Amino acid sequence: MKVTFKIEYRTEWGESLALSLGDRKYPMEWNEGAVWSVSVDADSSLLCDYTYLVMRDGLIVRTEWDHHSSEASPEIVDSWIDCPIPGCEFPRRHIAGKFDRPGFRGAGVAIPVFSLRSGKDFGIGEFRDLHALVDWAAATGQTIIQLLPVTDTTRKGDWKDSYPYSPVSSFALHPLYIHLQDLGVEEDEEFLPLQKELNALPEIDYPRVFKAKMGLMRKAFDKAEKELVSSDFHEFCRKNSYWLDEYSSFCARRDGDTPDFWRWVQFHLDRQFSEEAAYARSLGISFKGDLPIGVSADSADAFFHPELFNLDSSAGAPPDFFSADGQNWGFPTYNWDEMAKDDYKWWKSRLRKMAEYFDAFRIDHILGFFRIWEIPATQWSGQMGHFNPALPYTKEEIEALGLPLDGLFLPDPRHEGCYQPMITPTGKDALEWDKKARFEALHTDFFYHRHDGFWRRSAERKLPELLGATGMLACGEDLGMVPDCVPGVMDHEKILSLEMVCMDKGRYWPRLSVCATSSHDLPTLRMEFARNNGRDPEPWEVRNILWNHLSSESMLAIFPLQDWVALDRSLRLPEYGVERINEPADPAHHWRYRFHVPVEKLKFASALNAGIEGLLKDSGRYLREQR
Repeated sequence: MKVTFKIEYRTEWGESLALSLGDRKYPMEWNEGAVWSVSVDADSSLLCDYTYLVMRDGLIVRTEWDHHSSEASPEIVDSWIDCPIPGCEFPRRHIAGKFDRPGFRGAGVAIPVFSLRSGKDFGIGEFRDLHALVDWAAATGQTIIQLLPVTDTTRKGDWKDSYPYSPVSSFALHPLYIHLQDLGVEEDEEFLPLQKELNALPEIDYPRVFKAKMGLMRKAFDKAEKELVSSDFHEFCRKNSYWLDEYSSFCARRDGDTPDFWRWVQFHLDRQFSEEAAYARSLGISFKGDLPIGVSADSADAFFHPELFNLDSSAGAPPDFFSADGQNWGFPTYNWDEMAKDDYKWWKSRLRKMAEYFDAFRIDHILGFFRIWEIPATQWSGQMGHFNPALPYTKEEIEALGLPLDGLFLPDPRHEGCYQPMITPTGKDALEWDKKARFEALHTDFFYHRHDGFWRRSAERKLPELLGATGMLACGEDLGMVPDCVPGVMDHEKILSLEMVCMDKGRYWPRLSVCATSSHDLPTLRMEFARNNGRDPEPWEVRNILWNHLSSESMLAIFPLQDWVALDRSLRLPEYGVERINEPADPAHHWRYRFHVPVEKLKFASALNAGIEGLLKDSGRYLREQR
């Protein structure tokens, strides 16, 4: 059906309007009276969710507060939707309305799902364990629970699969987070002894858990004939067909079984996680997800859509605080030019799937939306990487400075005949003093100044498109070698920054930020204190550190569960050295950390809970005062 959309909007010089409908933008024409219009073929199903955008030089410069929904009609006349909340700091409405209230300040806890422990799971944390964690968070006055990625990383079921930032699907949930009893698995004489043994382990035995849980899932599937013909199952498959068909086919080809097994597993995972997300929202608690910057080369996404990825390269990080050799994350970089052809439809679909469960999300390595550190597939060391996109030098420009290529520059594979300076040049010390000074000036300019406007525009092309796809609160992990253009773009889009004492940025923590004592990549609060002071902190010292964060202006203060529990000497582990989740410098690290206290027992930790409640009330972050 041909539909004409009209809206009155008085633009500034150089601006125009576009209609965003069905993940595509349609440029609009100006008419007398500042009425903009466009006629498009629009299925009635698309009319339930569309919006208008202000454009300048091909970039989105302003969005509406909310999306429109209209009945089918040959002509639709709309009015621009502005924010109705005086003093609101955000340009777009959020799923959780609390984030839009002026002055909102909340607190929460961070813990991977796999690290949770309960009496009913099976050697690894499960989505059902979130229920008791939500109860504890609500009882202590917290407002948000931050998780690591929950997407499927399954390949062979070995330790490599424990790495949560290497998904084989950007959409599918991890099978190991399923609660077996909900599938009809009986707690019989075979189940109970193995469950007890695996749950008693201080850490996750990933290969054993994988083998045991997948075996029980397959047995349960053999008895699921009625479920496979149910209306609920068919509706789930229809609604998620845009990714589920490819994923289930990919897994079946890998394992030599039927695609329906994987559809059925995802059906149950979705039901369990959705129910826990709904329960959390009913109590005013939001789940915050984690969006990995990369997708694996051996994923369903790359298999079915290789054009979206640069499979000849690997993403990583230059040498930094974590690793003198840099990092090679082992997944391909994105072909952003190809993704832009359909207005980033794959990204928007990925984010909408996340928004079914999460009210907020952490953008892992947000710098990757400005530029990525790219390492050729023939290399492994992060020192052999280069920026993409970049403004490299021609051979003639380098020769004009009297500089050699060897030991100072690397070829730029995206620009034939051009070169980028090595981040750790091996030949610099052999240069004469004048050439050394010229190279050092060029090196500084390249890595800190040359790309500022270029990278800003790179991010401005992508981020507004993606942020407008859902109502999740966006938080960016903006640590490391941060270009000068990053804070301005994040501020314009109102993306919360990440603030940590150990990664000081030389400024006061801004209001639109998340402050944290630690992360999964860093030592815990107790570990860091011991490194600086040679001893375990006293509970009152832990309280002071937490208070310094909670009393800050940061909109959110989110602490690892280990750091909250450090308040209680009787509850925390005697040995703080085993609390760390990940060692970023170790590419073969086993992700096996499991919290030592069953999560259902946290609500009985009266001393700890009273301490947390008091801190949140005193700092103005208490849940009941924020709802």
